Amino acid sequence: MTLLIFIIFIILISIRQINQYERGVKFTIGKYSGTKTPGWKIIIPIFQSMKKVDLRLKAVDVPNQEAITKDNVSCQINAVIYYKVDDAAKAVIEVENFYYAVLQLAQTTMRNVVGEVSLDELLSQRDQVSQRIKTIVDSITEKWGINVDSVDLKDIVLPEGMKRTIAKQAEAEREKRAVIINSEGEVAASQNLAKAAETLAMHPGALHLRTLNSINDISSDDSNTVVFLLPLEVLRALEGFNKYIEKKS
Repeated sequence: MTLLIFIIFIILISIRQINQYERGVKFTIGKYSGTKTPGWKIIIPIFQSMKKVDLRLKAVDVPNQEAITKDNVSCQINAVIYYKVDDAAKAVIEVENFYYAVLQLAQTTMRNVVGEVSLDELLSQRDQVSQRIKTIVDSITEKWGINVDSVDLKDIVLPEGMKRTIAKQAEAEREKRAVIINSEGEVAASQNLAKAAETLAMHPGALHLRTLNSINDISSDDSNTVVFLLPLEVLRALEGFNKYIEKKS
């Protein structure tokens, strides 16, 4: 009876449960002897051991890092890196603590990549910078059986003086665009006026129609006082007519 109880006790302490999202890396007398799938597994005490590895996608927050861009601008950046273990055996055997190793590698790579680009590129091409970090980190962690899914830069914190400089630059750019648009509008208006003047000069009747149309628009408002300017030729014709009348009389 005592022997049976002892055997049951040994079996109970030898059972290891591996969940669906885990894999068990088994060692026998210190040597790698296989990767176990989900379920209950028997591990012989003293002679065997097993380390469980979580295969789920992990999101690691990379804390703020002080970095200097290619054009010598100091800034602070942080990111989030998403990765998962593809090969549990490599993740245990090739690196001591892959959680810590991936975090440290991401921090170093972020500083190096930021140093390769200018501030304008860092701000306007954030996706390309993130992809560059991801490619470098993934090429190294692949040896550890780890696949980096993506890297996303979250915040880029600039010094206050640099923020003011960027704001002034953006304001100057907006004013420049406004002046260009205004000048283009004036050019288009002058061209249209020149075409209208040319048309009126080529067709005298069009000028009279335009004058009548203007008079009609003005007459719709009783508060307006209208002053007509007669052409010089009309005045001279009236003066000649008056002289003719005087001679007759």
